[in-house]
Amino acid sequence: MNMRTAQRGLTLIELVASIVIISVATIGLMAAVTAAVGRSADPMIQNQATAVGVAYMEEITLAPLCDPAYNPDGNASTTCRNECNTNPCSGGCGGSVFGAETGRSGYDDVCDYSGLSDSGAKDRQGNALTGLSGYTVNASVLDGSGISLGSPALTAASGRVVRIEVQVSHPMLSPSITLVGYKANLE
Repeated sequence: MNMRTAQRGLTLIELVASIVIISVATIGLMAAVTAAVGRSADPMIQNQATAVGVAYMEEITLAPLCDPAYNPDGNASTTCRNECNTNPCSGGCGGSVFGAETGRSGYDDVCDYSGLSDSGAKDRQGNALTGLSGYTVNASVLDGSGISLGSPALTAASGRVVRIEVQVSHPMLSPSITLVGYKANLE
């Protein structure tokens, strides 16, 4: 047996090739880990945006459909609930036409929230919520045609229902979170 054939090693070319292969595999693995870590905040941002949207939606839907101060003839039995027979917000029963409040802390009916735009999530009094300044919240209250619920139908045209949309966006969130709810004027 020849001593020269008993000992086998790697040539320089084989060593360089294996280093290149291991380097490429390591770079691919690091890229995958970096992408996963970069997106790890997305679920938190999405969950926070959803929670902010739910809080705004709850605040809006808890408000009455009609402005509590609505009483056009001074008669106690004439209330918005009984008299609102056109689109609530644009027809005169809600805040955009009758008794529109200027600040969020004074909003006393659903229609007052139409057009609400907060840069940074805020509480009911308009105070900024700590840690949520990156979120933008927009609310709209739609009382146009085509909205109807139930049977017999409560319709927007009869002043019986409005559609509420709350949209929450964040620079790291795509697409934004949109929540939709309805408020009905039941007799």
